[in-house]
Amino acid sequence: MNDADLQQIETACRRLVTAYCHYIDQGQASRVAELFTEDGVWASPEGTTTGLDAIRASFQAREDNQRRMSRHVCDNFMLTEVSADAARGSVYLTLYRHDGEPGRTTSPLYGPVLVGAYHDQFVLTESGWRIQRRDVQVDFVRPKHSQ
Repeated sequence: MNDADLQQIETACRRLVTAYCHYIDQGQASRVAELFTEDGVWASPEGTTTGLDAIRASFQAREDNQRRMSRHVCDNFMLTEVSADAARGSVYLTLYRHDGEPGRTTSPLYGPVLVGAYHDQFVLTESGWRIQRRDVQVDFVRPKHSQ
């Protein structure tokens, strides 16, 4: 694989990571399903969601929560394994969120609710690169009793 191929794959995978954050934070969380394969998996310490319909339903529930404002700040994206049709990578996550009155344009800032990483498996499909599996790693979490 030459440098141009590697750069093209990295750009496609980075766009998936970025779209994921933007869809959730801009009130279109159900669109997250567009980023996954039919048999995609989204896993966190709280549970695992498997299959496109289940992922869509799960993120539709997030979209329906009009009280929640969030910002997913992702940085330090890195692919660790790459072939012509599959890749693995990770990105650090800092998540800010607050539940308040629907329709507001700002929320109080108490610091991130968590810091961790997304670990992703990407595959090339007929529709382009997609996430086959996303594992959420939580390293730091704000205690529930603190604002």
